[in-house]
Amino acid sequence: MLRELHIRDLGVIEDATLSLHPGLTVVTGETGAGKTMVVTGLGLVLGGRADADLVRTGSDEAVVEAEVELAEDHPARGTAAQAGGIADEPELLLSRTISAAGRSRAHVGGRRAPIGVLSDLGEGLVAVHGQADQWRLKRPAQHRALLDAFGGDEVSSAAAEVAAAFREWQQAKGELAHLVEGERARLQEIELLTHQLEQIDAVDPQPGEDTDLAHEAERLGHAEELRTGADTAHRLLSDPDSFDGDDVVGRLARAADEVARLAEHDPQLGQLQQRLAEVGVLTSELATDLSAYAADIEADPARLATTQSRVAALRELTRRYGDDIEAVLRHRDDARGRLLGLQGADERIEELSALVSQSQERLGADAVRLTAARTAAAQRLGAAVEEELAHLGMPKARVEVAVEPRTDDAAVELALGDGSVVRVTADGADTVEVRVAANRGAPPRTVTKAASGGELSRIMLAIEVATAGATGSQVPTFVFDEVDAGVGGRAAIDVGARLAALARSSQVIVVTHLAQVAAHADRHLVVHKAHGDQITSSGVRVVDGDERLAELSRMMGGDDTSVGLRHAQELLEQCRR
Repeated sequence: MLRELHIRDLGVIEDATLSLHPGLTVVTGETGAGKTMVVTGLGLVLGGRADADLVRTGSDEAVVEAEVELAEDHPARGTAAQAGGIADEPELLLSRTISAAGRSRAHVGGRRAPIGVLSDLGEGLVAVHGQADQWRLKRPAQHRALLDAFGGDEVSSAAAEVAAAFREWQQAKGELAHLVEGERARLQEIELLTHQLEQIDAVDPQPGEDTDLAHEAERLGHAEELRTGADTAHRLLSDPDSFDGDDVVGRLARAADEVARLAEHDPQLGQLQQRLAEVGVLTSELATDLSAYAADIEADPARLATTQSRVAALRELTRRYGDDIEAVLRHRDDARGRLLGLQGADERIEELSALVSQSQERLGADAVRLTAARTAAAQRLGAAVEEELAHLGMPKARVEVAVEPRTDDAAVELALGDGSVVRVTADGADTVEVRVAANRGAPPRTVTKAASGGELSRIMLAIEVATAGATGSQVPTFVFDEVDAGVGGRAAIDVGARLAALARSSQVIVVTHLAQVAAHADRHLVVHKAHGDQITSSGVRVVDGDERLAELSRMMGGDDTSVGLRHAQELLEQCRR
């Protein structure tokens, strides 16, 4: 709800703060005092069009600020946060500044924001009904939302089924279209993957095989050289002919004997003799191993050719499918999985085709049920609004809530089982429009074009009161300007009673010139003007008790005499009853 509205240098209002409360608040004052500036200011702070002429004469700029109390989960908090505003406090602060040069600025939650953010917030916070502004039911979708909320569980459950069926149909149809449209690409990919797998499976690489074969090919390619080198090393160690009748092993043995003979004279030589003996053993073993290695090395041209051919085949795979055999094997596994998925697409296409047909049939049936539920609710809503208008001085008004087939391009055309065709969206197959004929004989027209400003405000009041009990049909705050235009006497008291009824479930702010309406208020604000030497200015004050009686007496054409005050008191008591 709106907690406070501060207006500075707007029209004739120099500086005024309106402290607002739940229930019904009325704003009254003499003609020219600036009552309508309250509605204008509220419209500005909620994104309305700005005009430099609204800036008070002699001022550089006009400022309107609003403090709005919001529930923790209200969508407006998310909108404000996206705009960079501080939205985690109990109250959300909005402001609008208009310069005398025509420039306009907006702030949301203490941060600069585009004017459009104020408009987005305004649609969910306040419904303004006046001669210049009819924010409620401005878009066709709002007519449908209003009817659906009024229709209760019967309509809301049918609407939910349509939305679910539409999502299922849309998802299945989209996937089917993707598969069908990609059929040529799918076949080409199947052919490519099949060829790749055939190439890899024909070679049948094993993990690590490329490294092992490379080593084997290197060994086979240098077999003679390896054998000759190992044999030479063996002979150098153990062949006496290589060292003029003595070999390395024999020399090491003689050296060990010589050191052992002398070790008795110097213990240190005993350690050296031990090391010589160890070297001799190692040298002998090394010579034996070299001899065995040389004996094992054999040239095998056939095996070499086979190995080289295998290495070449593996290299071709790694050139095409990965840096090594492990990468090639991973590619093979991925390709097989992808191929299985592509080959299963034919079955999936059949499944999706059946699902599209089934969901389309269900969607059509659900849309038909929703249309029937909306049509029944539309008749009830039209009758309820007509009944309210009869109490608001418009007994001859006729209300028609039209539920008609969609024809817009945003809807999807579906063929039903009976051969008929409907255009459907997730919201159903209907367009909804509230139409009103203010006088008998006049054709019903859309509600925003059906009547003059005062009649239109009463029509909107009738709609709001008729739907007041519908879950989700209301914004938190309603503002009415000129709702009592052309109304008087008993009808004026009924207007006030309807406003009070709406105020039981929402905050209602009314600008009025009728005492019969003002007498129903929970809070009474008076716009008063003061005349200075140069310019007239206006402010706002709360009246209660005797001050309120005096204002009601003034509004009835009287004054603050005992007779006028007594009439005012009688009016208050009548309205309370």
